[in-house]
Amino acid sequence: MRARTAWLLALTSSALALSGCSAPAPTPTTQAPTNTTRNTAVGAAVGAVAGAGVAHATGGKAAVGAVAGAAVGGTVAYLWSKNMERQRLELERATKGTGVKVSRTDDNRLKMVFPADITFNSHSAELQPQARTLLGRFADSLKRHPTTHVLIVGHADSSGGPHINDPLSKDRANAARNYIFQQKVMGPRIQTEGRGAREPVASNDTPAGRAKNRRVEVFVMEQRR
Repeated sequence: MRARTAWLLALTSSALALSGCSAPAPTPTTQAPTNTTRNTAVGAAVGAVAGAGVAHATGGKAAVGAVAGAAVGGTVAYLWSKNMERQRLELERATKGTGVKVSRTDDNRLKMVFPADITFNSHSAELQPQARTLLGRFADSLKRHPTTHVLIVGHADSSGGPHINDPLSKDRANAARNYIFQQKVMGPRIQTEGRGAREPVASNDTPAGRAKNRRVEVFVMEQRR
C-alpha cells in the first residue's frame, strides 16, 4: 500500500511539472500554438497522467483512467461539421462587400467581426442601420442552423477609461443580441461578454485605430455530442 501511495504521489508531481512546462518554440516552418491549443493540450496531458494514477491506485486499468482524465483535463472541443461549413459560406455571401470579416478559428468556431463604421458610433451602444440589416441576415442563418450556439463579444477603444468602456462594450454586445432576439431567435443559445479596451486589434493612438478597436465579434460554435 505504501509503495502504491508513493507511486501515485510521484505521478501527480510529474503531472504538475508538465502543466508548468512551456510549449516548444516554433520553427520557421511551424506556427506558434495559440493559447487555446496550448491550454487544451496541457490540460489533457495533465488529466491523462492524473487519470492513469487514479486508475492504478484504485486497481483499475491505467489506459481507461488516462482517457477519463484527459476528458476532464481538456477544454470543450468544438466540431467543424458540414453544417458549420454551410453556415460559414452562407454568412460570407450575406455579408460580402460590407466590411464584415467571416473566418474559421483554430478551435473550430466561426468568427464574424463587425467593424465600427457599420455598427456603433464612438461612445454609443445604438446599432446603426447597416448593422441591423446584417444582424437580421445572421438571425436568418441561425434559424436554419438551430444546433449552433453563439457568443457575442463587445469591444471598445481606449478613450473613456475602464469605468466607461467595460459597461459600454457589454452594452454593445447586448444590443446585438437583443436585435437578434427581435428576429425571433430566442433562448440561452446566445451569450454576451464585454471586454472593454483590453483586446485591441490596432493602435489607439489614431482615429482609424480606435475605430478598428470599437467592434463586435460574433462566435458561432457547435459542440461535440
